[in-house]
Amino acid sequence: MMLKEEKVGIVAFTDSGLAIGKTIQQEFYRSKLYTTRETEYSKDIIKLDNIDSLLQEKFQRFDIWIFVGALGICVRSIAPHIKNKATDPAVINIDEQGKFVQSVLSGHAGGANEITKKMSHVFQAQAVITTSSDLQDIWALDLLGAKFNWQVNASIPLNKAISLFVNNQPTALILKVKDAGTAYLEKSKPAFVDVYYNINDVNRINYELLIYVGYELIESETPMISFYPKCLTLGSGCGKDIEPELFEEMLLDKLTQDGIAHQSIAALTSAAIKAEEKAYLSISKKHQWNFITYPVDELSKIEVANPSDVVLGKIGVPGVSESSSALAANTNTWLIEKTKAEVSSGKKFTYAVSLISSFERKGQIAIVGAGPGAPEYITLKGKELLETADCILYAGSLVPEELTHFAHPAALVRNSASMTLEEQMALIDEMYRQGKLIVRLHSGDPSIYGAIQEQMTIFDEKNYDYFIVPGISSFQAAAAYLKSEFTIPEVAQTIILTRGEGNTPMPEHEKLEDMAKLRATMCIFLSAGIVKKVEAQLLQHYPPETPLAVLYRVSWKDEKVWTGKLIDLSRIIKDNKLTRTVLIIVGEAVGARKNRSWLYGDNWHHIFRKKETAKAVK
Repeated sequence: MMLKEEKVGIVAFTDSGLAIGKTIQQEFYRSKLYTTRETEYSKDIIKLDNIDSLLQEKFQRFDIWIFVGALGICVRSIAPHIKNKATDPAVINIDEQGKFVQSVLSGHAGGANEITKKMSHVFQAQAVITTSSDLQDIWALDLLGAKFNWQVNASIPLNKAISLFVNNQPTALILKVKDAGTAYLEKSKPAFVDVYYNINDVNRINYELLIYVGYELIESETPMISFYPKCLTLGSGCGKDIEPELFEEMLLDKLTQDGIAHQSIAALTSAAIKAEEKAYLSISKKHQWNFITYPVDELSKIEVANPSDVVLGKIGVPGVSESSSALAANTNTWLIEKTKAEVSSGKKFTYAVSLISSFERKGQIAIVGAGPGAPEYITLKGKELLETADCILYAGSLVPEELTHFAHPAALVRNSASMTLEEQMALIDEMYRQGKLIVRLHSGDPSIYGAIQEQMTIFDEKNYDYFIVPGISSFQAAAAYLKSEFTIPEVAQTIILTRGEGNTPMPEHEKLEDMAKLRATMCIFLSAGIVKKVEAQLLQHYPPETPLAVLYRVSWKDEKVWTGKLIDLSRIIKDNKLTRTVLIIVGEAVGARKNRSWLYGDNWHHIFRKKETAKAVK
C-alpha cells in the first residue's frame, strides 16, 4: 500500500483554465497540473487524456484537488470516487475566468474552506463557502478536538450539539485549564457564548449548550460537549506482577469515582524499578499515555504529602505515586493525593494525579513590544493581548496612550512613567495572585534597550509565568519612513544597533569609534544629549558626506525627520533642540537606490523557483 502523498492535483480543461492552473501551481510547491490543452509539458505539467482514469488512480492519494472549469464537470468527475468526509481530499472549483472559488468537498476535515479563502485572495475572486460555522465565522466544534489534540465526549449526539451551536443558542464555555486551544476560544468567542472558569459558577438553566475544556467528569442534564486536553500526570506504585486487566479495570473505576477523565492523562509515572511492569506497559500502550519512570535520586527531590515508612524501607524514598506524578507535571501539588486501591486478586497499588503546570489557570505576564509608536504598527499578537489583558502597565513617556485604547472596558490601565520598580511590582503581584493576565507594554521591541532584564530577574525569583512578544523597533520604522533598505549588496550588509557613551558606560570592546571602522549602517539610540561626542567618533572613520537621518518619535503623530550628511549631525540636533526619543541613522544605505539583489534574478534558482528543464512534447 502506497503512502498518501501530501500534494495538490490541479485539473484544467481550457486555455484560460490552463493559465489559471499555472498560477495556482506557484502557490503550492508540491503540485501536479493535469490539462487537456497543448502546452510545454514537464514532470509537473502533465497531459490529461482521461479524467476518469486519472481520478480512479489518484483521487485518494492527493490532499487537495482544484478543478478549473465548469462546476458540473467537477461534480460529475469526483462523484464516483467519494468515500467519506473523514478521508476524502479537499475539492475546490474555480471557474475559468477566475471570478468564483467554491469549496466543493471536505470543507472542514479536508481544509477545502481554507484553501477556498486562500485562492480567493490569489485571484481577487468571490469565495463561495456554504458551511454554516464558516459562514458565521464561529467555532467548528467537530474539528476542535483534532486541532488542539483534545479528546471529545458529548452527552448527546455531536451533530445535535453542533446544531444548537450554529443556531446561536445560549452557550456557556467553561475553561478549567489553559492551553493554545483555550486561548483561541477566549479570543474568538461568539456573542452568544459566556465564559466561565468554574463549572459551579454556571447557572445551567440559562443555557441550551455547555462546552467544557478540562479534566473533570461532569454530569449535566443540559446538552454538553466535553473536551479533554492531555493535561494530567498519573503516578503509581504497585505490587509486583499485578494483573494488567485487573489493574486497568480498578484504576479507571477509581478515577471515575474521583471525577477525573482518564482521557486527560498524558503520562503514567512510577519508579525506575517498575520500568518493565506489564500492567503499566499495557495500559500506557492501550490509552496512548507516555510511560515515564524516575530513579530514586530524582524521586527524593519531591516532598510528598503522604510519606510511607514501608516504601522508604523498600526502595529508599517515602513515596512513588505522588513524587513521580509531581515530577512529570513540574509541580509540587496534586489534584488527587496518594490513594490506595486493591484489585480482586488481592494485589495492591497506589495512585496520585497532578495537573501539568503549563495547563494551570494562573496569573500570566506578557512583556509586549508596543512598536515604534503608531498603534497600527503593533503586532497582531500584541493587539490581541492588549484586548484581553486584565491589567496594562505602560511607560507613558515612551508609549503613546492610544495603544491602551485597545483595552477592554474592565481592564486596569496604569502609566508606569512615575512609578518605581517596587511600585510596579506591587501592582503586578496583586494582579498575579488573582490569576490575571498582565501586559507590561514596552516601546519598540523589548529586547532593544527595553530595561526588561531587572523585571525578568524578579519574575524568575517569584517563579512567575511570563513570556515576551516582540515588537517592531524604531530603526525598522525609520527604514520604512526613509524608504531605505539598510542592507544593500556591495554597499552595506551589516546593521549596528548601538548607543553613545553617556552616563551609562559602554563595554570596552564596543567603543563607537571602533565600530565605525566597519562603515556599516549604524542606528544610534539614546544619544542626542552627547551628539558632539558621537559625531566626532563617527567622523574618525565615516566620510563627512556620509548620508544621515535624524528621526524624532518616528511614526508618532508629532514625528519629525531630518536628512543630511554626517557633518550636519550636531547642528541638526542643536538647531531643533532635540533631547530625547531621537534615533540617528548613519550609512551609505540611507536613501540608496542602486544595486540589485541576486534573490530575484532570473538566473538564480532555488526550491521555490525551479530551473526550467522540460522540453515541449511534440
